[in-house]
Amino acid sequence: MAESTGVDRGIQSLLAAKKSLKSSLEKSKAIGLALGKTGPRFDEIEQRLPSLEAAVRPIRADRDALGDVGGNINRAVGPAAAVLKVFDAVHGLEKSLLSDPRSDLSGYLAVLKRLEEALKFLGENCGLAIQWLEDIVEYLGDHKVADEKYLLNLKKSLRGLREFHNDVEGVVGGGGEKERSQLRLDGGLRDAALDKLESEFRRLLKDNSVPLPMASPSSLGDQACIAPSQLPVTVIHKLQAILGRLRANNRLDKCISIYVEVRSSNVRASLQALDLDYLDISVSEFNDVQSIEGYIAQWGNHLEFAVKHLFEAEFKLCNDVFERLGLNVWMDCFSKIAAQAGMLAFLQFGKTVTDSKKDPIKLLKLLDIFTSLNKLRADFNRLFGGAACIEIQNFTRDLIKRIIDGAAEIFWELLVQVEIQKQTPPPNDGGVPRLVSFVTDYCNKLIGEKYKSTLTQVLLIHKSWRSERFQDNQLMVEVLRIIKAIEQNLDVWMKAYPDQTLAHFFGMNNHWHLYKNLKGTKIGDHLGDSWLKEHEQYKEYYATVFLRDSWGKLPSHLSREGLILFSGGHATARDLVKKRLKAFNDAFDEMHKKQVTWVLPEKDLRDRVCQQIVQAIVPVYRSYMQNYGPLVEKDASSSKYVRYTVVALEKILSSLYMPKPMRYGSFKGTPPSEKHKNDVDLRRTTSAVV
Repeated sequence: MAESTGVDRGIQSLLAAKKSLKSSLEKSKAIGLALGKTGPRFDEIEQRLPSLEAAVRPIRADRDALGDVGGNINRAVGPAAAVLKVFDAVHGLEKSLLSDPRSDLSGYLAVLKRLEEALKFLGENCGLAIQWLEDIVEYLGDHKVADEKYLLNLKKSLRGLREFHNDVEGVVGGGGEKERSQLRLDGGLRDAALDKLESEFRRLLKDNSVPLPMASPSSLGDQACIAPSQLPVTVIHKLQAILGRLRANNRLDKCISIYVEVRSSNVRASLQALDLDYLDISVSEFNDVQSIEGYIAQWGNHLEFAVKHLFEAEFKLCNDVFERLGLNVWMDCFSKIAAQAGMLAFLQFGKTVTDSKKDPIKLLKLLDIFTSLNKLRADFNRLFGGAACIEIQNFTRDLIKRIIDGAAEIFWELLVQVEIQKQTPPPNDGGVPRLVSFVTDYCNKLIGEKYKSTLTQVLLIHKSWRSERFQDNQLMVEVLRIIKAIEQNLDVWMKAYPDQTLAHFFGMNNHWHLYKNLKGTKIGDHLGDSWLKEHEQYKEYYATVFLRDSWGKLPSHLSREGLILFSGGHATARDLVKKRLKAFNDAFDEMHKKQVTWVLPEKDLRDRVCQQIVQAIVPVYRSYMQNYGPLVEKDASSSKYVRYTVVALEKILSSLYMPKPMRYGSFKGTPPSEKHKNDVDLRRTTSAVV
């Protein structure tokens, strides 16, 4: 029993040893595996030792330096955190500023102002935050509190941030406009908002700029009132609000450009109804002033309308819109509108007239232009008197000088031009030379109500420029000298005719013209009744001599002498009647052929002279034909001797001296008259007694 117990114990001991050995083997195996894994970890630790050494290096730094690091970092991080907070606020405004400002312009402007304030804060504080960060990095480096490689990375980042700040500061701080591609603190949000405001500024102008309505160009005179401001007050206030923000962001010039573009286009549209194509005419496109004479009257009306209605309204509107920006701004804006809308084109047309060749008619047109400009002098001084309108001022002054110099030069040369015409031959038709008819009418116009005061003013100014005196009656004295020069020309021309009958016809014509066209005029009043009476007497004298020496000789061919003696002998009487009728017809035909081209321009004189000729010839011819016509009409060859009926003869004589159409000119000789066209043959067709 005892022996079995001992065996059991031995077995148990063996089992325990076995178990212990097995456990030891497993532990050894586990330790072996663990040792196998520990090798690479040692290699990794060995590689990390330098960085771990750098990381724990601050622990070995000076204790005071380590104590100050925390405070320095806090001071640097505070401003940086504030800047980042504002950046977040800027991004929060993005949705509002990228919307359409027309729906809530005041709200949009308020948001934009907040953005400007935020950018101003960033501009003022970014530099400070960067400076603090640079200082702490420098502190860490000086006290070797941080790793050098780490500090290099920090310095590189701060250097980039500093460059970014300098770029932005050039824009935000007013240092000059940069390229759009440059970086912006707001990522370009402010520029986008300003672009939208410019677009809204343009829209408000275009939507509310309407050309001035006009029924027709002829209605200009009816529009006496000045055109009111063409923009509602609410719109003007919106434009002013936009201008304020754009000006604060250096966008005023662009805004003015938009305003000038839209408003000048609106003025041009208003002027289109007036058909102003003639303003572009050049000197080479017309031969003389008469070819554009009608345009000059239109020019005066159109210029007055443009100044008093269109430019006056733009002047007032510029003041209303830009008044808060100062006089220089809105005057400069108005001057650009005036120039682009066509004011210079009006002045250029006047200059074109002054550049045309000299002609007496040109003097009247220059006076018309001067009158138009003088009428608008107060308006010109008020609208275009500022420094901004210097181009218009210079152009206007130059135009007025050209007008005065040109008008004075033409006027003082009139007498010389009249005297020179003595050398030209008198008209072949014995009529009134173009010079005479032109000068009498012309001089009456010069001292008439329309031109006298203007011409006097022009000559006075011209004399004053030369430090010369102009007498009050000098204009009339000069005009009278011109008229008396015409008298002298008439004397010379009468002597130039080889045919005395034509010379007398010419004298009758021209002395009557002077009398009729100067009687009752201011010139006639200054010349006096005796002068006028003298010319009337000259006319009567030359008319009497002319009729006596020409048509007055024809009745003598119809003498009845000897016909009574042959009353019983028809054949002998018939031959004598034939002979005398033939002599009358030949003399009449020769006289008619000679004088058919002569003219009497004045109808009253023509009617009177023709009536005198008819009275001198027709009654004699009628009586002769009544008594002796039957002797000839029964003859087979009667048509050879009875060429005209009484009615035909009277019609021929009554239709003499009709004027020929001619262009109204100035100091040029009268061309030879052409024969009448479509002359009616009034020769005998029935009994000469009819």
